[in-house]
Amino acid sequence: MLRPVIQSIDRAAKILGLLQGARRLGISELASALSLPPSTVHGLVKSLQEHGLVAQEISGNRYVLGPALLKLSSVYLDTLDVRARSMRWMHELSWRTGCATRLGVTVLDEVLIIHHDRRPDGTEQMPETGLNLPAHASALGKVLLAYSSELEKEVLNKPLVELTGDTLTDPAQLHEQLSEVRKTGTAFEYEEAVIGEASVAVPVYGESGAVVAALSVVLPTSEWPADEATVRQLRDAARTISRELGAPGRSSQGNR
Repeated sequence: MLRPVIQSIDRAAKILGLLQGARRLGISELASALSLPPSTVHGLVKSLQEHGLVAQEISGNRYVLGPALLKLSSVYLDTLDVRARSMRWMHELSWRTGCATRLGVTVLDEVLIIHHDRRPDGTEQMPETGLNLPAHASALGKVLLAYSSELEKEVLNKPLVELTGDTLTDPAQLHEQLSEVRKTGTAFEYEEAVIGEASVAVPVYGESGAVVAALSVVLPTSEWPADEATVRQLRDAARTISRELGAPGRSSQGNR
């Protein structure tokens, strides 16, 4: 028997599957297809709707796939090229700096790590590719927030969760930090998400000239602050990746 949490995910995935394409189904139709009580299906559909994964017809009681799925699929397609073109340079950056490196993109209001290159010191490290980070408490997230007014508004309009004693939870202070990120093209984070960890991040630009990802180096707090050579190499790697993605000639610094 599936555990309740897994069972809920399984049922939600089946609802999305039933709605794929241009299908429009009501609660009773979904309940019949899933052999579940309508009340159970209604709760699942409403949860999916809150996250934009399902939408209700403007006039009627039928449901269709929501706009968040389009956004997620677009992010997935975009990240395939970004990740492929970044891996070599991230590996080289890790070897040159002795730091772990991360490449992150926006998924809804969080940061998804689409590639992680471990520290080259041979120590045991958890693979991080596929993990999510809170946008407000990570250097990667601060870069992505700084260059997306839509994401910044979405995140700042909700309570900022406190993860450690150093997590920035004041929207005004975070907004001020993001203004500085736009001026310098560099974001910093010190023990805001994980005790003992700090990071520096810079933007990666795509063909359109917009920021499509953020690149960071991750250091233990005992080695903080990052030295100038490490930050310079981080910026150089981001510029190289941006060029490979066809970005117009520009540095890793710049205004929104």
